[in-house]
Amino acid sequence: MILLQSQSKYLLQVLTNRLQNLDKGVELDCQWIEFDDVRFNVQVSMKNPHILLLSLSLPTPPPEAMFVGGLPVGAIEAIKAAYGTIVQILDPPKDTYNLTLKLNFNKLPSNEEAKQSFLAKIASVREVVLGAPLRIILKHLASRSVAPDMNRLVALVHRPDESFFLLPQPDKVTVIYPMRFKDSTDTVLATSFLQEFLEARRSAALSNAPLCQWSPTPPQELQGVPEEALSANAGFVSFVIYPRHVDGKKLDRTVWNLSTFHAYVNYHVKCSEGFMHTRMRRRVESLIEALDHAKSDLDQARKVETRTSFKRLSLNDSRSNSNSKGPISWR
Repeated sequence: MILLQSQSKYLLQVLTNRLQNLDKGVELDCQWIEFDDVRFNVQVSMKNPHILLLSLSLPTPPPEAMFVGGLPVGAIEAIKAAYGTIVQILDPPKDTYNLTLKLNFNKLPSNEEAKQSFLAKIASVREVVLGAPLRIILKHLASRSVAPDMNRLVALVHRPDESFFLLPQPDKVTVIYPMRFKDSTDTVLATSFLQEFLEARRSAALSNAPLCQWSPTPPQELQGVPEEALSANAGFVSFVIYPRHVDGKKLDRTVWNLSTFHAYVNYHVKCSEGFMHTRMRRRVESLIEALDHAKSDLDQARKVETRTSFKRLSLNDSRSNSNSKGPISWR
């Protein structure tokens, strides 16, 4: 299995290239879209080459998701805690974007290793912003408590107009994903893929992994949730997170894995489709090659048969051949 990286490789490349060319007055304005419809925009002007504006557009939240001022709950505090005074939050953000950050390259640490580490942290801005409410819940789980301002059932956005749900408790947090796929083939492969999670969890090597359950119908924890939020054609996946899963450095990895679980499944479904298509193409090519060999062998056999066959003569041809040989001598 391949795990998605929290850092945006392209954003990290843009930041690194810009840092290496601060003395060049080059204007920059580029935008791109990454998985789950997260859009980025980077701008640098020739007047202030040491200032970089990074804008972020998040997936459209469903009505039940926890969004305040266009951002997930706790996102502003998470940005300030992660980047300090080096990065400023512009209010209002750029048009059509949820968040715009102002990065001053002159304020970066002087140490080269610390500088690269900070750029890598900026490249993980998606995790910082979208994972903010999940991080709050899991931090309280580590201390075996529940955030006082959290509802009994929390909905967090992870895809456009789609959310997953958390049921926080002092000793565990249950995370439930309604799995939706547009393509019927993806739905079949994803259903089989998700059911394998149950089988894999039973192995001794994964005894410390979170408990996993799959159900074709909504679990009881989702009672009272609007029907449109429960329209899942690939079933429902549940994970039970315990304090040992968010202890120390495990917190960051757990937050990222839970925030991008649907993208993780979708990625492996597409890889499975590509693998099967490759196998089918190779099989077809081998069959065509076998047919071509059989056809060439048949043509060769026909040529041999033509060279060794006798010509059938008519009665007139036979008589003419006999007369041409002259009278037969009986002596």
